[in-house]
Amino acid sequence: MAASQLLILNKKQIQQKIDRIAYQILEDNLNEKEIVLAGIWDRGYKLALRLEKVLKKISGFKVTLLRIDLQKESSKLVASTDLDESHWKNKVIIIVDDVLNSGKTLAYGLGVFLNTPHKKIRTVVLVDRSHKIFPIATDFVGLELATILKEHVDVVMDVEGEEDRVYLS
Repeated sequence: MAASQLLILNKKQIQQKIDRIAYQILEDNLNEKEIVLAGIWDRGYKLALRLEKVLKKISGFKVTLLRIDLQKESSKLVASTDLDESHWKNKVIIIVDDVLNSGKTLAYGLGVFLNTPHKKIRTVVLVDRSHKIFPIATDFVGLELATILKEHVDVVMDVEGEEDRVYLS
């Protein structure tokens, strides 16, 4: 980690946030038989994998994991998923990403599900920077962090040879 990086969350703290979010998801979906965790590739998907692992331990419902691939630089919604809509139709969908900056990525992720009936859609982020320019609300947040625009939040998870961490640079 470089000198210009400030550690925000270490490996243990990240896991504590994931555990807490998983319990919040459980409480929000006590009567469900199945939920869909839709992770935005790639760090949102990694976070969804971790949430799935905890939810399988603590809940009785089926967890379906879905990968959303977005062209984030595009000015319009260009997205694909690794499962077809039959896997999420009429179910609870939880969109997962690592950091909420402007809200554009979560808004595009939400767009994937707008033409399909669903029970409800929720959002999960590990870190909310509170710089939204899109009307996106986060339902489950690991950490809310007030930053200035020129600062950058980096999430390192499941990178070979590196310890999980969140830092500000």
